[in-house]
Amino acid sequence: MSYQVLARKWRPRDFASLVGQEHVVRALRHALEEQRLHHAYLFTGTRGVGKTTLARILAKCLNCEQGVTAQPCGQCSACTEIDAGRFVDLLEVDAATNTRVDEMRQLLDTAQYAPTRARYKVYVIDEVHMLSTSAFNAMLKTLEEPPAHLKFILATTDPQKIPVTVLSRCLQFNLKQMPPAAITAHLAKLLQAEGIEFETEALAPIGRAAAGSMRDALSLLDQAIAHGAGRVSAESVQDMLGAIDRGVLLALLEAVAEENGAEVMRIADEMQLRSLSFDTALADLAGLLLQVTLAQTVPAALEDDLPERARIETLAGQVDPEIVQLDYQILLQGRADLPLAPDEYAGFVMTLLRMIAFRMEGAGATGGSGAAPAGGASRARKPAKTEAAAQRRATPAAAPAAAPSGDDWAALVGQLAVTGAARELARHAALKRSDGRTYELTVPKSKASLAERSYQDKLKAALEAHLGRDVVLKVNVGEANSTSLAARESQARDARQADATRSVEQDRFVQSLVELFDGKVVESTIRSASDNGK
Repeated sequence: MSYQVLARKWRPRDFASLVGQEHVVRALRHALEEQRLHHAYLFTGTRGVGKTTLARILAKCLNCEQGVTAQPCGQCSACTEIDAGRFVDLLEVDAATNTRVDEMRQLLDTAQYAPTRARYKVYVIDEVHMLSTSAFNAMLKTLEEPPAHLKFILATTDPQKIPVTVLSRCLQFNLKQMPPAAITAHLAKLLQAEGIEFETEALAPIGRAAAGSMRDALSLLDQAIAHGAGRVSAESVQDMLGAIDRGVLLALLEAVAEENGAEVMRIADEMQLRSLSFDTALADLAGLLLQVTLAQTVPAALEDDLPERARIETLAGQVDPEIVQLDYQILLQGRADLPLAPDEYAGFVMTLLRMIAFRMEGAGATGGSGAAPAGGASRARKPAKTEAAAQRRATPAAAPAAAPSGDDWAALVGQLAVTGAARELARHAALKRSDGRTYELTVPKSKASLAERSYQDKLKAALEAHLGRDVVLKVNVGEANSTSLAARESQARDARQADATRSVEQDRFVQSLVELFDGKVVESTIRSASDNGK
């Protein structure tokens, strides 16, 4: 006997064996049990989610010899012939190859005749959106008022292309894509029934690669069985799919978090040698960042049995949530730009190095050294709160520092390991009062948004990390003060600009040009050497 592919062999034959469409099954069961039968049904959804399968099951429910039922016997001639695809009163039409109005009229001409053997004559029209406008118009009257013995079951992957006049005459059911967990569980049950040896961790990549389609999952499983010589192993599946081990992707994110460019390049080179898909890698990295964000904001949403849960939670504690969001956007943009890159490898590496570059820019803004140690690895910064706690444990009896002045505060801000809005709060704030433990700051009204509590908490954590002790931070909104770091930077910039302008205006060559051409110096175009390019 010839081999039958898994997708056909394990096609569901009743509602109970259908996976992942409980909302549709529940509605159809109730309708059948209460004998509230509509004349036209429309099943929509992406490929491989069970539209045609559901249509055949419904046809069996309508024509089972035991009567209209939600649980067809599966043994009578009607049920077995529908399963075999040779039931005379079930007409399956592929609209993709029968698009013309003449073909539709020919089909509808037979609608007036009673079924040969069955209770109902059932027309299943697959990919119905492919019909021409004339073909749709031809079927409207029959679709609206069909003979009592006729049922229409329409299926489509693109319901938006179906005329509203047709949609309004059908009961519409939207079949959803199946979650990877449901696909994985079904594949495991199927392999056990087939007596095929498999590794549980080998099924998750297939579930993800199927993209919600059970048919695709079964086809991939057939391929995996052949690829593994009758055994489904994780290594074999990864080789077959060109998939990337999530441990490798986590190692990439960890290297980025540590600003370790050398390690990023090493992993990328290994991926290139294995001919792995860099587009898939960027997509999977974005998926991992989603899990990192969940660990930071909604920990309960993480799966309990997630193999990489510990490493994801560690990353979530190391990387600031704002940086995670930035990294996510960089990955999405990098994936979109991949076709424009010199090659996929270059686009992939540039995306990851861009993530590191934004971190190093933030580090430079804090006044720390931007140079990376030998080997390309830069210092790994712990969260400020973690550092503060560690320092407080190391120096429990640290003596309070002397109260700083405005000058000291400006210098202190330049040393703090803080980025983003919290750093802007520190830059624009003026020190009103300090006793070494309490820092009372004033933010100008134009920057009142920086006084948000979350920014205050980050600045407080950075102060504690730098000073090695608990501090109290108070932020008020008031008048602008010239002692803030931002104000001093602005004053210094203005002074440099004035010096540059004066130097240009006093230059003899410039003066000669002004006199010769009756010109003038446009001050807004003058830049000091230290500010040039900013």
